[in-house]
Amino acid sequence: MAASPIFAVTPRMVVAQVSVANTARDGTGTLADLITGVASPGTRINKITIKAIATSAAGMIRIYFHDGTNSRLYREIVVPAITASGTVGAFIYEILFNDDDAPILPNASCKLQASTNNAETFNIIVEAADF
Repeated sequence: MAASPIFAVTPRMVVAQVSVANTARDGTGTLADLITGVASPGTRINKITIKAIATSAAGMIRIYFHDGTNSRLYREIVVPAITASGTVGAFIYEILFNDDDAPILPNASCKLQASTNNAETFNIIVEAADF
C-alpha cells in the first residue's frame, strides 16, 4: 500500500526581532526563540529570512535547534559590514528549503532559536507549516 501524502494544516509566519549578542557556538548563552513546533507530526520550516534593520558590522547570525533539553548549532550565516543608507540596502539573507531538506520540529518541545554575534538588531522571519 502506498503511503499517503501529508499536507500542511496550518501555515505560519513568525517574525522575531533578535539582538542577543552571543559568540558561543555550543548552544550556551542567551538565545532568542524563533518558532516552537506543534504536537506530532510537527512543524516543517519552509523559509528563513534574516534582515538587518540598520548598518551591520562583520559578524554572524547563528541558528540553533532546541530539542527540549539542548540547543545545537544548525547554521551560521556570515554578516558582512554594510553601511545602510538611502541608496544602500541593509543586509538580507534567505534560506529556502525544499521538500527534501526542510527541517522538522517534531513536537511541542522543539524550537528554532537564534543569536547574533554582535549587539545588532535583525528581524528573523520564519515561514513554516504545522501538520
